[in-house]
Amino acid sequence: QVQLVESGGGLVQAGGSLRLSCAASERTFSSYVMGWFRQAPGKERTFVAVITWRGDITYYADSVKGRFTISRDDAKNTVYLQMNSLKPEDTAVYYCAASRALSGYSNYYNYGSWGQGTQVTVSP
Repeated sequence: QVQLVESGGGLVQAGGSLRLSCAASERTFSSYVMGWFRQAPGKERTFVAVITWRGDITYYADSVKGRFTISRDDAKNTVYLQMNSLKPEDTAVYYCAASRALSGYSNYYNYGSWGQGTQVTVSP
């Protein structure tokens, strides 16, 4: 399993932006599909975005499409989530995750490695 460490969360006003980072320990980082999930208090962990090994294919949840952008830098073993036009309903703990396969990318149980999460709070 790969070790993942998220950073970049914080408090922001609605309409603002944040960029989350997820650093991986694994030198074979480029062999992993990387995803972002989020979990609001009292709710299930839900899919946000995913990026394939080469970074040439991305998928997003409908709720973030057009506002969030996932990207990766394999030279830095890091995946990013640029979040723009943030809304209060984006408030959650955000997790990055790694998987060997793209199939089932929106299901959290298909990811074998997880970070500890970073809190994002969007005020009205």
